[in-house]
Amino acid sequence: MKKRSSLPPKTSSENSPSDVTALVPSLDRNVEAIKKILGAADDIAFRSFLVGGELKAQLVYIPDMSDRLEMDNNVLKPLMGMAGAESTDLQAIKNRVLPVGSIKEIADAYECARQLIKGYPLLLLEDCDRALLLKIAKWEKRSVEEPQTEPSLRGPREGFTESISTNLSLLRRKIQSVNLKLKSFQFGRYTETEVYVAYLEGIVQPALIREVENRLKRIDMDSVLETGYIEELTEDTPYSPFPQQQFTERVDIAAAGLLDGRIVILVDGTPNVLIVPVTLVTLLQAADDYYNRSLYSSALRILRYCTLFISLTLPAVYVALLNFHQEMIPSKLLMSIASSREEIPFPTIVEVLMMQLAFEVLREAGLRLPRQIGSAVTIVGALVVGEAAVSAGLVSAPIVIIIAFTGIAGFTAPHYSLEFSVRLLRLLLIVAGGMLGILGVMYGLIGIAIHLCTLRSYGLPYLSPIAPFVASDIKDSAIRVPWWKMLARPSFSGKDNRARLAPKQRPNPGKGGEN
Repeated sequence: MKKRSSLPPKTSSENSPSDVTALVPSLDRNVEAIKKILGAADDIAFRSFLVGGELKAQLVYIPDMSDRLEMDNNVLKPLMGMAGAESTDLQAIKNRVLPVGSIKEIADAYECARQLIKGYPLLLLEDCDRALLLKIAKWEKRSVEEPQTEPSLRGPREGFTESISTNLSLLRRKIQSVNLKLKSFQFGRYTETEVYVAYLEGIVQPALIREVENRLKRIDMDSVLETGYIEELTEDTPYSPFPQQQFTERVDIAAAGLLDGRIVILVDGTPNVLIVPVTLVTLLQAADDYYNRSLYSSALRILRYCTLFISLTLPAVYVALLNFHQEMIPSKLLMSIASSREEIPFPTIVEVLMMQLAFEVLREAGLRLPRQIGSAVTIVGALVVGEAAVSAGLVSAPIVIIIAFTGIAGFTAPHYSLEFSVRLLRLLLIVAGGMLGILGVMYGLIGIAIHLCTLRSYGLPYLSPIAPFVASDIKDSAIRVPWWKMLARPSFSGKDNRARLAPKQRPNPGKGGEN
């Protein structure tokens, strides 16, 4: 089932739907009306020809967005080769002459122009007040590749592309069920971007579908170029540093979200799709967790939780201990740190913030540079800057080690948006630790915990299934139990179809040689 909803277009200084002119039984007037609406559009071709050697016609198209071969073989040749005795009526041409999969009649010039700039050719005939829209658009697009931002050692390597039709087909191929529903929306008065909402009927809660649709229908803007536009306009807490929607390029992650009772939002023109609702636990899970054995996956998840906490607190704790709680540091270690700081002219907090800023600059430079040299600049730059700073007496060696380990620990987060949140909060904790010591760090952590408890993602508590505690969902949180123990879907899915696995499927030792 596919439904379509769109916002009413807004008027502007340019031609708009309020200027709609109905097509008339004059080919020349219709062509002039379309040209007037398009204005300066030199990339559009107007091909004049005769249908059956008698009837004047125009084929209007954008050469770089149309399938030229199909136009020649399935449009121009059949029409120009018609015998004089054959009917040149529009319905006869549409139903008996043109072997084109999808043809639509259009009765006004503005709609003709709108469809034309999307890449669909138009057929205009003399003495006819309607045009035929031919769905034979074709343009260059990127092929399906492995996502560069979400690599995995095991599992599918298909990633979404910038083509919405390709993305929908990838999703359909992954979930071959009639219960997979797609609802179409259109946003952007200038871009007219196609946005699809995908969900599995019978698994997702109907209330969640209504909430997603209501939030989308409130969007009113002139352009939507990426899922980030949708994310910022539909999230629950706009000023929270934590992501409340999950974005991914991986088809398998999107399919897994649908099977868990979530909703996937796809936007034409971007390989990133949104998955809602999301929890903190979900953002710490990787696709590999479900493809590897449960013991290995559980160990990696626990490691991620630990490294995320270390990445958040290590620099702040170092500053707090060195400034306020030297008695908590072992004597030999304290002497070593003191000797390394003997020539340093800056306070500890300034050292940490300087190195943190340098690390962020190098990381950003590595992202923006071409891939071939970006990684080299990041690694070599970190080594050179760190060594030079220590040699010049600007920072101490322990600071370089701590900042480097903190950055590496942050890379274990499977989702970039969560890792970026940790980087922001880390700076706040460093300042709190420099002002109030360990007490300041504790106050900061308590504030973060309180904020996390108040967050919602489309009504779902952000810390679920930990707070509130949901016993059945703990099986797939900080650990992952074997598949034969995960009998039910998450508790936020539909109540009527929570069964994921039939019971009593625990494997038993085989008896070799016995029938």
